[in-house]
Amino acid sequence: MPHLITGGARSGKSRYAESLALAHPGPVCYLATAELRGGDAEFAARVEHHRRRRPAEWSQADAGRGLAAELLRHDVAGGLLLIDCLGMWLMRFFDEDGGFDAAGFEQERAALLAALEQARGEVLLVSNEIGWGVVSASAQTRCFVDELGRLNQQAAAVCRRVTLVACGLPLVLKGEA
Repeated sequence: MPHLITGGARSGKSRYAESLALAHPGPVCYLATAELRGGDAEFAARVEHHRRRRPAEWSQADAGRGLAAELLRHDVAGGLLLIDCLGMWLMRFFDEDGGFDAAGFEQERAALLAALEQARGEVLLVSNEIGWGVVSASAQTRCFVDELGRLNQQAAAVCRRVTLVACGLPLVLKGEA
């Protein structure tokens, strides 16, 4: 049963997803989507902070571009997959120069949406809600915002539950509270 958890930067969405995973009685697998590039020490520290919060008994895997394949590989009945986050996964389709692999992303997005509908266990998808700001002057940023917005809408359509987290508080948008 897929559940999309979205919110702004530092809204508490990852912590909320982790609290749901901690309450899950079966096995938990954390699928990490972030890719460290270019020696960004501050971003590496953020990734490490998330890593340290995870319990030792959770298994974990790096999703890479093939998120759907990893979801299906680690999906088990009675288990829970925590995927954090769709925005970081989307970034894997942008190169260092700002080019976007639209065809590759379209193929992997379709595979992910199909995999979500096939999942036997629970799936928590964390994503960023970034469409509430001003329109960026950067073509690359506009492309990212547009693609993530479409991905979030499509994921929400296949998820049985959608929760928006703001100020650390969950607001159920779809499904039962």
